[in-house]
Amino acid sequence: MADRFRLTLAQLNPTVGAIEANADAAFAAWEAGKAAGADMVALPEMFVTGYNTQDLVAKPAFRRHAVDAIHSLAALCADGPTLGIGGPHHEDGELFNAYYVLTGGNIVSRVLKHHLPNETVFDEVRIYDSGPLGGPYSVGNTRVGTPICEDAWYEDVAETLAETGAEFLLVPNGSPYYRGKLETRLNHMVSRVVETGLPLIYLNMVGGQDDQIFDGATFGLNPHGELAFIMPAFDEEIRTIELERTPEGWRILSGGETPQPDVWEQDYRAMVEAVRDYFRKTGFSKALLGLSGGVDSALVAVIAADALGPENVRCVMLPSEYTSDHSLEDAEAVAKALGCRYDYVPISGPRAAVTEALAPLFEGLKPDVTEENIQSRLRGLMLMALSNKFGEMLLTTGNKSEVAVGYATIYGDMAGGYNPLKDLYKTRVFETCRWRNANHRDWMMGPAKEVIPPRVIDKPPSAELRADQKDEDSLPPYEDLDVILEQLIDHEASVAEVVAMGYDHAVVKKVENLIYISEYKRFQSAPGARLSKRAFWLDRRYPIVNRWRDPS
Repeated sequence: MADRFRLTLAQLNPTVGAIEANADAAFAAWEAGKAAGADMVALPEMFVTGYNTQDLVAKPAFRRHAVDAIHSLAALCADGPTLGIGGPHHEDGELFNAYYVLTGGNIVSRVLKHHLPNETVFDEVRIYDSGPLGGPYSVGNTRVGTPICEDAWYEDVAETLAETGAEFLLVPNGSPYYRGKLETRLNHMVSRVVETGLPLIYLNMVGGQDDQIFDGATFGLNPHGELAFIMPAFDEEIRTIELERTPEGWRILSGGETPQPDVWEQDYRAMVEAVRDYFRKTGFSKALLGLSGGVDSALVAVIAADALGPENVRCVMLPSEYTSDHSLEDAEAVAKALGCRYDYVPISGPRAAVTEALAPLFEGLKPDVTEENIQSRLRGLMLMALSNKFGEMLLTTGNKSEVAVGYATIYGDMAGGYNPLKDLYKTRVFETCRWRNANHRDWMMGPAKEVIPPRVIDKPPSAELRADQKDEDSLPPYEDLDVILEQLIDHEASVAEVVAMGYDHAVVKKVENLIYISEYKRFQSAPGARLSKRAFWLDRRYPIVNRWRDPS
C-alpha cells in the first residue's frame, strides 16, 4: 500500500454562472496538480457553478450546463490525478448539492450534501434536497471521506464516514466571511478530528459574490487537533500537501502556516475584495462617489482606490451653501492624497430651480427636512447622470449606524450600485480609517501613505444640510448609539436589557423605533459587504409593515 498521498488544494475564486470559466480554472488547477505529482486535485463546494447560486440552480438549463461541464472535465482529466469538484446533481425530481469525483475519464463517485444550512445568508432547505448519509470513495487504495461544508459542522456525517472506512476527511466549502469566522471553523473542525481520530482538510474558496466574501484560509488538522498547515486569507492559491501513512493512520505533513491578518485587516480586506469582485464580475471597471469631506465618503474613496486603482475612481464634491470650507478642503485633500480624479459640481443652481418650481405649492409652509432632502436627491441625480454618461458605477457611502436608523435619504445619498460600508458601524469607520492610514499591503492599489487627513476623522459628523447641523443634534453620540444598535440588531436584545446596561429608556425606545420605521429604506438599498452575522439583507429579514414595538 502507498505510504504517501499527495493532495493539491485549489483555493480559487469562481464566478456564479461563469460555468466555462470556472471549468477552465478547475482544469488549470488539475494541470498544476498533475505537474506536482498529486494523487488528487480538490476544488471547493459548487465550484463549477460558483457559489452561492441561490435560485439560479433551480433552472433546468443551468443545471444541465453545469453537469455537462463536469462531464467534459472528466474527459479532459482522464490521464492524471483524480479531480474533486462541487456542482449540482438532479435525480428523480430531487436536486442536490453534490461533490463529483472524476477519475480515468469518468465520474466514479458522487457525494450528496446531507445537512442543508438554513440560517444567516443560507437558504438551502428551500433549494436542495438532503442527500443520504454515505460512505467514503476510493482514490487509488486510499479511502477519502467528504463531508460537504455544513456536513462537517455536525458529528453524524463524519462519524458515519469514519465507521465505513474513511482514512481522512476532505471538506470542500463555500464558507463566507464574518468577523471571527476562522476561529469558529477551527473549533468545529477540531471537534470532528477528535471524535473520528482522522485528519481533516478544510478547503474553502475565495472571492466576492454580491454581499458575501469568501475568505479562503484553507487548513489541515491532525487527529488531536494540531494545525498542520493554513493557507492565506482572501488570496487565491494552489498548494500541494502530503499525507503520510503511519502505524496510527494517515497524518498530514507540515505544509506551512501562512500568517493570518488581524480583525481590522480582515474587515478592510473583505470590503476591498467585495468591491473589486463586484465590479469585475458585473463588468464594471470604474467607480464614482460623492466625496463630502466627511469620514464615510473618505473611507469609501480609499476602499475604491485600493480595489480598483486610483485612476479608476472619480470623486465628486457637490457643495451647497451649507458646505463648510473645511469640508471643501478635506474632500480635495483626500482625492489628491489618493491620486483620484476630483470634480467640483455645485448644486446651488439646480436647487434654486427646484425651489422655484415648488414655491407655489410650498407657499406659507416652513422649511423642514423636505428642503434638506432635496439637496441630497439632487446630488443623487447628478451622480447618477455621471454614472450613466461615463459608465462608472456609483458607490454609496452610508455606514451601518446610518442605515440602521434611516439617516440616509432614499433616492438621494442611497442612490448607487454598491455600499462598501453597509455592515460597518460608525465607530468602526473611525478606527478603520486610522488603521488604513497606518498600514499598507501588497493587495492595496492605493498609495502607501496617510490618505485620510486626521481632521476628517476627528471632526464632529454632519450631513451639512442646514446651518450648523451635527448628527448628535438628533442622535445619541455614536459611541452610545452603536452599542445600542449592536444590542438591538446583532444580539436581538430587548429594550429592557439595553436599559439595564445603563442607557436611557427614552433613547433606546427612540432608536428601536427608528430601526423599524427605516426597514423600507433598507429594502431598496444597494447591496454591501457582509462583515458580521447580522448584516442587513439575508442575515436579518424583517417585514416593512410592522406595528410591533418592544413593550419593555
